[in-house]
Amino acid sequence: MKEDRYACIRLENQLCFPLYACAKEVVRRYREPLEELGLTYTQYIVMMAFWEYGGMTEKELGSIVRLDSGTLTPLLKRLEKLGLVTRSRQEQDERNLFVSLTEAGEALKEEAVKVPGKMAGCVNLPVDELIQLKQLLDKALNRMEEEK
Repeated sequence: MKEDRYACIRLENQLCFPLYACAKEVVRRYREPLEELGLTYTQYIVMMAFWEYGGMTEKELGSIVRLDSGTLTPLLKRLEKLGLVTRSRQEQDERNLFVSLTEAGEALKEEAVKVPGKMAGCVNLPVDELIQLKQLLDKALNRMEEEK
């Protein structure tokens, strides 16, 4: 039987493609519930980090949400214009930008708690498989971080 030297570049043989396509579809499905909050998906991720951890430096936030400053800075400026966060330089080191929630940003949390319920069933798998998928993705991300 003849070896197919191009099998390695078929979409059906790629791990990256279904990960990419699935992530893109999940983010698309978040669009409607997040429009009610006035947020994009990436802004929502950032707000969840603030709701969980409170105020922090831009660098700390970037580490948590896995975004670089080139992506995070304009996103934070937009959230500031929306009145959801404040950005300020720290006196002890002006290179560090500290970001914290405003009262409006904290209040948005009450509306945000509705989003997960609206997204239930977004990925149509049994609960045990969803848990397994999340665990595998967390494990893969952690290993990639270790390799940096």
